[in-house]
Amino acid sequence: MMKQHQQLLLLSLMFLVAVAAAAVAADPQPLPQQVQHQQQQPQMRMRMSSRARSLLQAPKPDCPSSCSVRCGNNWNNEMCNKMCNVCCNKCGCVPPGTGQETRHLCPCYDTMVNPHNPHKLKCP
Repeated sequence: MMKQHQQLLLLSLMFLVAVAAAAVAADPQPLPQQVQHQQQQPQMRMRMSSRARSLLQAPKPDCPSSCSVRCGNNWNNEMCNKMCNVCCNKCGCVPPGTGQETRHLCPCYDTMVNPHNPHKLKCP
């Protein structure tokens, strides 16, 4: 009796996995790209490969628009955008908002330093 119960449970689990895999493969539309604003928390969407989603690789954000928001209040907007885009392309993320209090949300961005002055942070 117990063996039949285990077999039934295993078959049910295999069926659910097959249904989920078919649903992922049948969905041709990528998830909508999330635009980061000052008030929103950053949300990563899953990267679409040819017919399956990869949970291991998050896509790179739209660096120019994310950096435009990040550098919106900076007094040297052009330099801020330039450095932000460099950091975004290396790290794959940009902290939301314009202040320093959200830097920790993107650890790579937060800890990257200027190679000529290791005591100065590279990313705005």
